[in-house]
Amino acid sequence: MQLTSDAESPRTPGTVRPGGRTARTRAAVRDAVLTGLVEHGYPGLTVEYVAEHSGVHKTTLYRRWGGVEGLVADALDLAGEDTWTPPDTGSLHGDLTALAHEVLDTFADPAAAAAPSAFIAAAFQSDRAADALRAFYDERFRRCAPLVERAVGRGEVPAGTDASAVARAVSAPLFFRLFITREPLDAAVADQAVTAVLAAARAGAYAASPPEPTAGEPAGTAP
Repeated sequence: MQLTSDAESPRTPGTVRPGGRTARTRAAVRDAVLTGLVEHGYPGLTVEYVAEHSGVHKTTLYRRWGGVEGLVADALDLAGEDTWTPPDTGSLHGDLTALAHEVLDTFADPAAAAAPSAFIAAAFQSDRAADALRAFYDERFRRCAPLVERAVGRGEVPAGTDASAVARAVSAPLFFRLFITREPLDAAVADQAVTAVLAAARAGAYAASPPEPTAGEPAGTAP
């Protein structure tokens, strides 16, 4: 969707996808939002700060993004437009291990962890940031579909395995330690998560649709 002109009707802040010069403006604003989140957190981020560090006048920021919530939401939206693809190591075990270690490596590096940590913190304080973060990860998990499709083709997991559920299950215990219990995260923890998810996936625990019970068998009864 292209940026509408000023003469057109108002748009929802933070939802435009401009091209050309406005794309460069959007990227500059995104960078300023990231810097502000890292330096001051969501409560300390202001439109004035973004204007100063992006070179975009604050009246333009208010008109296009509506305020801090719209700025943060659009920064996440722009981050989701990258070209990231899931790993392809030749086995589901290798792919899941690479995914888990990608999370581990990102958050083990303070510089790399600063921006995603700030976004996650903002999602606890802003409904729009939470919606944008959810959409970002929904897209990430959607891109993991080929990972499971390949595994199904190799006979590693049953047909109908939900790729999104598998990807979520691998990362969930890692994010729990990072942002809930604040426990140390290391390769052993990442590998343990992979082992558990792989066993569950092979057993059909992540089937997109649960199997229908056989005739005369109550739903939920084990075979």
